Amino acid sequence: MTSPTAPVTPNPHFPHLFTPLQINGLTLPNRIVMGSMHTGLEDRVWDTDKLAAYYAERARGGAGLIITGGFATSRAGQLVILGGKMTNTLEVVRHRTITRAVHEAGGLIAMQLIHAGRYGYNPFKVAAGSEPSPIHPFKHLKMTDRIIWHTIKTFGQSAKLAERAGYDAIELMGGEGYLINQFLCPHTNDRTDKWGGSTENRQRFLVEIIKEVRKQVSADFPVILRQSIADFVKNGQTWDEIALMARKAEEFGVDAINTDIGWHEAGVPTIVTSVPRGAFVKFTERLRDEVSIPLIASNRINTPEFAEDILERGRVDAVSMARPMLADPDLPNKARDGRSDEINTCIGCNQACLDHAFVGKKVSCLLNPRAGRETTLTLGATRRARHVAVIGAGPAGLAAAVSAAQRGHRVELFEAGESIGGQFSIAARIPGKEEFNETIRYYTRQLEINNVTVHLGKRVSAEEILDGSASAAKGEAAKFDDVVIATGVVPRIPDIPGIDHPMVMSYADAVLGRRDIGKRVAVIGAGGIGFDVTEFLTVDESPTLNLKEWEQEWGVSEDLSIPGFVTKPRPLPPVREVFLVQRKPGRQGKTLGKTSGWVHRAAVKMKGVEQISGATYDLIDDEGLHITVHDKEGNETGKRVLEVDNVVVCAGQESVRDLVDPLTVAGITTHVIGGADLASELDAKRAIRQGTEVAASLP
Repeated sequence: MTSPTAPVTPNPHFPHLFTPLQINGLTLPNRIVMGSMHTGLEDRVWDTDKLAAYYAERARGGAGLIITGGFATSRAGQLVILGGKMTNTLEVVRHRTITRAVHEAGGLIAMQLIHAGRYGYNPFKVAAGSEPSPIHPFKHLKMTDRIIWHTIKTFGQSAKLAERAGYDAIELMGGEGYLINQFLCPHTNDRTDKWGGSTENRQRFLVEIIKEVRKQVSADFPVILRQSIADFVKNGQTWDEIALMARKAEEFGVDAINTDIGWHEAGVPTIVTSVPRGAFVKFTERLRDEVSIPLIASNRINTPEFAEDILERGRVDAVSMARPMLADPDLPNKARDGRSDEINTCIGCNQACLDHAFVGKKVSCLLNPRAGRETTLTLGATRRARHVAVIGAGPAGLAAAVSAAQRGHRVELFEAGESIGGQFSIAARIPGKEEFNETIRYYTRQLEINNVTVHLGKRVSAEEILDGSASAAKGEAAKFDDVVIATGVVPRIPDIPGIDHPMVMSYADAVLGRRDIGKRVAVIGAGGIGFDVTEFLTVDESPTLNLKEWEQEWGVSEDLSIPGFVTKPRPLPPVREVFLVQRKPGRQGKTLGKTSGWVHRAAVKMKGVEQISGATYDLIDDEGLHITVHDKEGNETGKRVLEVDNVVVCAGQESVRDLVDPLTVAGITTHVIGGADLASELDAKRAIRQGTEVAASLP
């Protein structure tokens, strides 16, 4: 917790963030901890080199300490079948590849030790109580006293092996609803023996683990506890219990507490972009009155400026940035050098990270598709600079232009509109998605520093590309070697009688404020855009909630004596009456993201939106939207007229491809990416990945 005795010159940009931090015998060079995130590379031996490269890149980027994804202490505790674990000497040898790579890159790394308990996706799982898992199908065995003691021993053995493998510290995963948390919490611990019932009994399991780990590792080897300090589930822990556990952890040898917020099954969003920045820091700050060991705050801390403000208050010692280090591995170095405007800021979208993790895919990042692919998706310097035209400045075009320029190519970017961003400019106006503006800011700066020539308000023609007249250069230098077509999409207009009625508008017109919108609105299409637009329509023109309003909306209690800190949500009333209508029968929002979709579905429900499925659109006229409704079997159940002031169309998109054929026929090398390539539900993850891959593929 204290800095080294030698005087340190404060960083001129972030003096608190770049102060060293002592955790037992380990000195962190700064207060940025890359928090634990399971990538999927932990689980297979043949991915070891990829995992080592992934961590090494973030070590070079300046992280003060990296914490790995969770490695199980036993077969029964694995997150997935044949998942990553640390239980024998062979695994020690494997992990030396990882620790060596991080140390050679100048970094420090801790192994997180985990037991999944009832959250395990494996048939051998055991758990504290009898409550089944709501997120994984396998039934578990309720642990006997003998199994409990064996599990405690495995934590000690794994900690010892981690130290032998060269890790600089370990972290015990005691949050997010995994096994240790399952013992601590009455929600999942229904035992009546010495491991359940009273607070002391429920805490006994973790206390014994800490004691066992402390016996097995060196005296100066740091032991960090990831402690749940807000379960956000019914029958969760009270604040008094959490504070008591923190004091016990310090007493029995924990050297730092990395705070954890919410369970995977919690009804309160904790990590999506709509969660206000630093919404839960106050929970960590409350622990300052209970313990003297370093405290690490987590969840929705995504900029160095915000992190500095937290540290300046003096009640937190470090900040955990997991997903922000996925989005930009160089975040610490950029902040240290006063280049925070160059940081690719995490927008909390979850689309390529947690959404991937929860369906068994390898984790990456929507904004940085190189994350997890450091050995296969490289952007090395080109041997011969090519003249590249990128047409369209949405996410796909921006990724292609910046990545190609970073490689040394001469890039010109053409955009028909007056600003960059494309669909991201629309998304940034959706309530809770204001963070998308950070991505536009990032690309604006990257275009500048990488010397991309930007033509705004320029709808370029095929002829201008072919004869070079579109270029800022002259003569032969104006000819393009490659053209990247990232012209995106336009909203699809469905064939409905009356679709040209004055009350009808596209989602772009509605969100960008091009048209006035009445108090009763029907939204056609219940995909991701339909849900976004529906949320937009139900709030006022200043949709960003302050923290207190957000807590009220989602039922976060200020009463620390309430177990789990959850109460009945009290959403603000909607500013419009909205009908969300789709052709498909059945539940709406099934295609939304695994970890964020439930938030959107809940938000729409809280605002009293009437959701109508199985609808045929018959007519739009002065009376409103005429529909015929069908049940799941396709049988007609009745006709309705939705008496609305406006109809907003969110019925898909069509690719803009008018340049593809003439350029291809002319023999110029073209690359079609993003929405121009495939106009399915808007997919920024695919668009940015394609843009990056195209740039990487250029000679």
